[in-house]
Amino acid sequence: MAFKNSGNSLLPWLGLALAVILLDQFTKTLILGYFQLGDSRTVTSFFNVVRVHNTGAAFSFLAGASGWQRWFFVGLGVAAAGFIVWMLRGHGAQKMFSLALSLILGGALGNVIDRLLHGYVVDFIQVHYGGWYFPSFNVADSAITVGAVLLILDELLRVKRS
Repeated sequence: MAFKNSGNSLLPWLGLALAVILLDQFTKTLILGYFQLGDSRTVTSFFNVVRVHNTGAAFSFLAGASGWQRWFFVGLGVAAAGFIVWMLRGHGAQKMFSLALSLILGGALGNVIDRLLHGYVVDFIQVHYGGWYFPSFNVADSAITVGAVLLILDELLRVKRS
């Protein structure tokens, strides 16, 4: 079967990535429906819900470019997705590694969908403390970050075992 490799199914990992995409797009749709660009609502003393459009990458990297970055980041996201699916096909039995890749895959594609639909990524989570504001982010960014941390943890545990 095309989605199996050595008896390890790729489908659960793709299902997890799809769940990340759906949650990401659902939350962004809510923000687009209920917030105007620049709106901010205080939730706690350190957390706001905002509506920000990011035409760049993480921390608004290349946001000021002339528009070519949209297609660059779409291409990068699609290439990363292809590579991740290829990696998942060969390592589906490695649970933490595959979990990490699935989170990164879902996050990357969630942001690619935004770039294709809107030309920017919708960010809405804002964390702050004492006048310091962390750059706004979204569910896709959170999944990518958790996935990256899990990749590092998986590698540290692998090295420790050997």
